[in-house]
Amino acid sequence: MIGSESFGSVYKGVLRSGTVNAVKVFNLQLDATFKSYDTECEVLRSLHHRNLVKVITSCSNLDFKALVLEYMPNGSLEKYLYSHNYFLDIRQRLSIMIAVTCALEYLHHGCLSPVIHCDLKPSNVLLDEDMVAHLSDFGVSKLLGEDKGDLYTKTLATLGYIVPDTSLSVAD
Repeated sequence: MIGSESFGSVYKGVLRSGTVNAVKVFNLQLDATFKSYDTECEVLRSLHHRNLVKVITSCSNLDFKALVLEYMPNGSLEKYLYSHNYFLDIRQRLSIMIAVTCALEYLHHGCLSPVIHCDLKPSNVLLDEDMVAHLSDFGVSKLLGEDKGDLYTKTLATLGYIVPDTSLSVAD
């Protein structure tokens, strides 16, 4: 196990080929889990950007729901911001800010249907082997239609990081 979140746990997995992946296993004991899983699958299947965590595949049946994701060996930004054992120099910090900004710009303006992440926080910014930032965890998201009305979810987010205006629209 490499992490846990409100809707389940994340494990490091190695395929026979030697490829390392992250496996996000959803806790089906929670009522909101089904909606979170459906939301994340809905959002991620149509998104493709260098600064978003890639979904390899999904696994689902009545007793088990999981997403197989690209593995990020340097963990989350949270580890680097709130630990005395890790350090980011000014170049790394700037690179991370630019990468997250590029991901958000893509979500808001580069998709057919704009996506609002709704839970942007340091633990949802993951770092690959080159310290490039990738935005993750779309279990709490809003998909906006052409009329800018809500099309999808309003599940639980992290206090202090949730979008404060639930009627948020993507406008320039």
